[in-house]
Amino acid sequence: QVQLVESGGGLVQTGESLTLSCAASGVFDKIVFMGWYRQASGKEREAVATTSTNVADSVKDRFSFSRDTSKNTLYLQMNNLRPEDTAAYLCNVVTMGRDGLSNVWGQGTQVTVSS
Repeated sequence: QVQLVESGGGLVQTGESLTLSCAASGVFDKIVFMGWYRQASGKEREAVATTSTNVADSVKDRFSFSRDTSKNTLYLQMNNLRPEDTAAYLCNVVTMGRDGLSNVWGQGTQVTVSS
């Protein structure tokens, strides 16, 4: 079973930065996909940055992501945050193991940007 631990969310002011991290642990052979998504209140979930699609056009001038394969961790660096970035940020990981593919979502970390 795969577990995800997300961290780094919080309350910040407009223009400040945050770095989110998502660490995967458990029993698996390899990670085949990692990604960050966000869901604001009353809106649909959207991809922010994934290993398949890279950073979304809407935030690519302010956000970047990186992956530490030795730690099975995905990071999301968010700069110059705006109130419209306020959302729950969720990590998604797909692993390959003995029983095939496993698709796991984290519990989410809240990012709130005040104006």
